[in-house]
Amino acid sequence: MAGIAVVTGAAGGIGYHTALGLARRGTGVLIASRDRRRGEAAAERIRSEAAGHSPETAWWELDLGDLASVRRFSERFHDAYDGLDLLINNAGVMALPRSVTTDGFERQLGVNHLGHFALTGLLLPALLTTEGSRVVTVTSGLHRRGRIALDDLMSERRYGKFRAYCQSKLANVLFALELGRRTPLTSVLAHPGVAHTDLARTGNRFRSLLIAAARVGAQSAEDGALPLVHAAIATDVRGGELYGPDGPGERRGKPARLEVAEQGLDEETARRLWTISEELTGVRYGTFVQH
Repeated sequence: MAGIAVVTGAAGGIGYHTALGLARRGTGVLIASRDRRRGEAAAERIRSEAAGHSPETAWWELDLGDLASVRRFSERFHDAYDGLDLLINNAGVMALPRSVTTDGFERQLGVNHLGHFALTGLLLPALLTTEGSRVVTVTSGLHRRGRIALDDLMSERRYGKFRAYCQSKLANVLFALELGRRTPLTSVLAHPGVAHTDLARTGNRFRSLLIAAARVGAQSAEDGALPLVHAAIATDVRGGELYGPDGPGERRGKPARLEVAEQGLDEETARRLWTISEELTGVRYGTFVQH
């Protein structure tokens, strides 16, 4: 395939291997991440490993925990490109001690969901003008344990690291499915299973050890990226579908279509979360969507 893809969090781990997989198939890739050194190094590696295949690979700064950064990224994109073929909402943080983003959002919800909600909305005009464009939002098998606390969305009254993470991953599911209902875009979900990534590096030692223990027998980041690449390029993929590993517990294996948890199919919660997300981010999709 050709065209241009934006992959958030592609400076390492699953995002990097997703970007590499797309580049090897002829897609231009923008690595959207915070760290210039890591991002530019990743772009250089992809240019080397996908030499002769991808028309372009570059790093652009994006901090999903700062809505001003999200707006700068989208403005830069619209200045440079007329359309967008693929948006891979991959970046994320996991099981952090409670903190807030630049805009005052609980960090896991702010980065994993609200940052991507804003980015997708701001890039929507470019997506809608591109035939066959696709949005892949990366969730986790842990969305099955998630609940959306609409009365305490920022976990101000009650905070648990993994509870907040599961909520953010369920929010990814609700957002992706609602995006498909409101727009003509092909909006797809993917999750990598249990893979060795950078997520365990952030936070205290106990949390890192706990996550590392859960990853005993995990697959590589390269294999974890396979469901994302499949969701992005496979011709038989349809909007609203979820792809992840086909092995026991969805921990590892080949890409396969999986079932979304029942709470991820709750259209009323999805609508309410959408409205709240528009209010919190100031990014309103109304001009572009089908009601």
